[in-house]
Amino acid sequence: MSVPQILVLAKKPEPGRVKTRLCPPCTPEQAARVAAAALADTLDTVTSATAGSRVLVVDGDHPAPSGWARLAQRGGPLGDRLANAFADTREAGTATLLIGMDTPQLTVGHLDTAVRLLGTTDGPDAVFGPADDGGWWTLGLREPGHAEVLRTIPTSVADTGVLTLAALRRRGLRVHLLPHLRDVDTAADAHAVAARCPATSRFALAVAADVPSPAAVAR
Repeated sequence: MSVPQILVLAKKPEPGRVKTRLCPPCTPEQAARVAAAALADTLDTVTSATAGSRVLVVDGDHPAPSGWARLAQRGGPLGDRLANAFADTREAGTATLLIGMDTPQLTVGHLDTAVRLLGTTDGPDAVFGPADDGGWWTLGLREPGHAEVLRTIPTSVADTGVLTLAALRRRGLRVHLLPHLRDVDTAADAHAVAARCPATSRFALAVAADVPSPAAVAR
């Protein structure tokens, strides 16, 4: 089996199209800067991680880093776009790990663990990283065709992760659970996640500059 590939599903950081739940307290322009920082940090982390190849699956014309492939997202609902990302990059004998742009606290260690598990002959059929909001931050599949289950699972609801995990297990897949991570949706999320990032990271600096603290908003 070849070394697994890593996909990053992302949206071009344009005001009014990204991180809209940060507004208020942020302006659309501030929210877009936070999203751009989260994406940049995520791409840097994936670039430093072990991977057979790296693909930016993007909504919009955001460029991919040097050495990456770039693919346009396809489909309407998020479930379809997720399933299509797996399908459109599928290579025989290659496992696929997909992440988003909402967990900039992600480390190379998180990714290398997932890639190692998927690339081990007797390893799990899937790896799954639950998110604190009830969704998930990563899904890795030894056989990417199993991503078809994502088309029928509601997204952005409190039990998205539970439903996804149950659907994978109904297919008879052996699933390894990765650590929980917190997605960045609200201002409180942004500050909590920034506290887990290096102080000099793009995301931490963007949050400090552009996201009022919850205490400041409450006054």
